Amino acid sequence: MINNVVLQGKLGKDIDLKYTQSGKAVGSVSIAVTRDFKDANGNRETDWVNLVFWGKTAETVANYFKKGDEILVIGRIQVRNYEDQQGNKKYITEIVVGNFSFPGGKSKESPQSNSSGNSYSNNRNSKPNADPFNGSSIDIGDDDLPF
Repeated sequence: MINNVVLQGKLGKDIDLKYTQSGKAVGSVSIAVTRDFKDANGNRETDWVNLVFWGKTAETVANYFKKGDEILVIGRIQVRNYEDQQGNKKYITEIVVGNFSFPGGKSKESPQSNSSGNSYSNNRNSKPNADPFNGSSIDIGDDDLPF
């Protein structure tokens, strides 16, 4: 199964950074993502998407991003549910972020960034912006695609 999401948008507020009882950092925020197409009136609509950051990623994002900053995130969709006080079942859809980047660059130097100074990954086994094909190209034709 594949559950990957890539989004680029602007923070609607500063990151809400909290800590669990065990001391693990968790940050949450919503980003405004403008749709790629225009509606019947010629306007582009905006979707507000909830993001969740964990651990060092949460602390880093909270230290280097503020309301209005643009961010690019890679993560997975998570749907949780709970019962409210009236007994109604509520669902929350959010993106659990694994990697993020400063799309336009940042004036502050980010920790753990690559040589371009604009990307971060909480996956300790990966290198941000690493070329998985080691500089070689792959020729893919229509007959190679599964759809």
